[in-house]
Amino acid sequence: MQYDRIDARILEIVQENNRLTTEVLGEKAGLSATACQRRLKRLRSEGIIEADVSIVSPKAVGRPIQMLVLVSLERERADIIDRFKNAIRSSAEVVNGFYVTGDADFVLYITARGMDEYEQFTRRFFYENPDIKGFKTMVIMDRVKTGFAVPIQAPLED
Repeated sequence: MQYDRIDARILEIVQENNRLTTEVLGEKAGLSATACQRRLKRLRSEGIIEADVSIVSPKAVGRPIQMLVLVSLERERADIIDRFKNAIRSSAEVVNGFYVTGDADFVLYITARGMDEYEQFTRRFFYENPDIKGFKTMVIMDRVKTGFAVPIQAPLED
């Protein structure tokens, strides 16, 4: 997957606002709307742009409790790791899940309507899973920065 200086500019712009028309996006990137549209299509098809999403406020949709949860598995075996990855993917409460190095095996970002709902989730998701050795919950007090923007560096010109 390669991209050039113009692609880098497009990526910066769409990470800030992906609702711009191709006309406006092209103007900001110095391209025609058609050329911009072609580049966006290629960036998506090559997987450089993974998704076009909206960031929704958990509080605004009735899920004000947010947690980061560190999860340790009983043992690190491919089948156990794959099973847990599938459980993460199929759980609506888990907003983000990361397989990590360090003291824990996974870090999860979870939302809930209240602590009673989170307790029910822990019983179902963690306690009933024999592959889990333990988990540690950190309640988020304030979302200081939220987003998915990745710093984009334009490739060096030849």
